[in-house]
Amino acid sequence: MCGIFGVYNHPEATRLTYLGLYALQHRGQESAGIVSSDGEKLYPYLGVGLVADVFSQEVLDKLHGNLAIGHTRYSTAGADTKRDMQPILVEYRQDVGDLAVAHNGNLLNADNLRRELIRRGCNFQTTADTEIIPQLLACGWTNSLEHDLPWTLRQIKGAYSLLFMTRKELIAARDPYGVRPLCMGEIDGGYVFASESSAFDLIGAKYIREIEPGEIVIVNAQGIKSIFFDGKLHTKMVRGKHAFCIFEYIYFSRPDSRILDRNVHLVRKNLGYELFKENKIKADIVIPVPDSANSAAVGYAEVSKIPYETGLIRNHYVGRTFIEPKQSIRDFGAKIKYNPVRDIINGKKIVVIDDSIVRGTTSRKLMQMLKNAGAKEIHLCISCPPIKCPCFYGIDTPTEKELIASTHSVKEIRDFIGVDSLHYLSLEGLIRATGLPKEQFCVACFTGDYPIK
Repeated sequence: MCGIFGVYNHPEATRLTYLGLYALQHRGQESAGIVSSDGEKLYPYLGVGLVADVFSQEVLDKLHGNLAIGHTRYSTAGADTKRDMQPILVEYRQDVGDLAVAHNGNLLNADNLRRELIRRGCNFQTTADTEIIPQLLACGWTNSLEHDLPWTLRQIKGAYSLLFMTRKELIAARDPYGVRPLCMGEIDGGYVFASESSAFDLIGAKYIREIEPGEIVIVNAQGIKSIFFDGKLHTKMVRGKHAFCIFEYIYFSRPDSRILDRNVHLVRKNLGYELFKENKIKADIVIPVPDSANSAAVGYAEVSKIPYETGLIRNHYVGRTFIEPKQSIRDFGAKIKYNPVRDIINGKKIVVIDDSIVRGTTSRKLMQMLKNAGAKEIHLCISCPPIKCPCFYGIDTPTEKELIASTHSVKEIRDFIGVDSLHYLSLEGLIRATGLPKEQFCVACFTGDYPIK
């Protein structure tokens, strides 16, 4: 996942970046970092933990300048949380100065490129695949970042939304398939870039547009310049082809964000509509597994006329780790995150809406909780098709053998989870809910048809 945010030409660039990262916190909770520039020098500050814990007023006061980029990290490549924090800051060239890079995505040929660069004499500071990009840039054939960047991006293979910052300019880039999101906005004569448009709402910026697949946008004192590349090793500049990760609509993005000119909440409501069209269940109430399934549950309840209820409460203050009591509590991990509302559930036939099933273990525990709370019948509806294949483009999914749908039928998954019925949304229903053609999306986790080999 990961979230990236950048500001060009604003006196409050650092604080705007801090707020932007706050809005993108859901995209990564391992570490956060900001690098700013006053036109003469880059000022970095990075730390392990949440945005609010990493940055203080005192820290922000030391990040000078009217340019800044920031990053919230959820790792899918790299092994060292402290060393691999971003933005990565490298010594680039004497005429340009230092270069900061923030990345959302995953590079598929990272290992091969790293070996080749080490053979050439490059020294790596991190284990993250992101560092390969500035290392390649340093091997460019010209003294122009504008000319060397397309050449560099043609060497790498995979999913990437990128922000680069030098002392005096900001550059945004997106891979030729547009797998991960990136958009541009405007505020007080300056420009902002973010993984999601909801970050603009927090700071009062005006949304302009998405960065297109295969596009590089350069912002400096001369204005804005846009160039395109197609990921192949030649000089032809062409627009890319979308293979946008459909899971941004299903789960990852905030519901108040706009992606491909669609509001995420409304798309998720449509998922609920399509679920009911395909699975007309008679029940007393509809409840979501909060929070990512809330919108789909609203849609299902709205079209089915079955009352929507809050039957599961999620604890929003649970981090990625917690300390268990010495005396073991059964299913402690699930219970600390969710708790059923017994007075709502008891004696009811319920439709439970969830966004996905990965291994099936969490779903099994949640459904057992609902049974213990007195549910008469449980009908579990999933707002996407069965996940059968792992993701290689920046989502931390398990190996194929760990994905329950790759080795079990729907009936077998139903029996394992312990529900009266289990229903997945079809791929056709999922695409219909977006209102966009199937060719716009990467759906490899459902089909095994990977757009980037």
